[in-house]
Amino acid sequence: MLNRFAPLVPLALVTLLFGCAAHSPVSQQEQQQQVKNSATAQSSVLYQEALNQEETATEKELADFADGKSYQLPVLADSILERGMSLIGTRYRFGGTSEAGFDCSGFIGYLFREEAGMNLPRSTREMINVDAPLVARNKLKPGDLLFFATNGRRGRVSHAGIYLGDDQFIHSSSRKSGGVRVDSLGDSYWSKTFIEAKRALAMAPTVVTARK
Repeated sequence: MLNRFAPLVPLALVTLLFGCAAHSPVSQQEQQQQVKNSATAQSSVLYQEALNQEETATEKELADFADGKSYQLPVLADSILERGMSLIGTRYRFGGTSEAGFDCSGFIGYLFREEAGMNLPRSTREMINVDAPLVARNKLKPGDLLFFATNGRRGRVSHAGIYLGDDQFIHSSSRKSGGVRVDSLGDSYWSKTFIEAKRALAMAPTVVTARK
């Protein structure tokens, strides 16, 4: 409700100042300061409105990606994640892209190719640059790709997984940790190394080839 009336604040201030001027003389310097204060208040209101519009535009962009297609993103996500869960325990293999063993990007690429008819870039460094909407951490949906900097270089992607929901994600972790597994994004290690998330399913073809 406060935002609704915010644009009227500068007008109210100017009106009040002119009303006061009728009763007591105001110096030229004071008048200039009053006008400056009014302009600053109006600029602040316009800036806040611009931020609100930007946030709304981002939400609309995500909605537009999800709508207007011949499929529903949740259906594809369910298919990808169901297949992924069936592969828990599959061993980690550097460079692996099949059920004989996966590395992190190989696991993601395999699931998206088999279940959504998508060919994602092979490496995490290429995958993070796909032309898909960025998703805020508190707006994550099942099927979103998660990217991490696990090699000690802050901001440089080195690992990826797929969001399951309820702050959980599935990934091919490492040889030491048992390969394909589920972890919590809320764990301190993953929370600290998290970089960003993207809704790669937004790029899925309108016609998905059935898995053989």
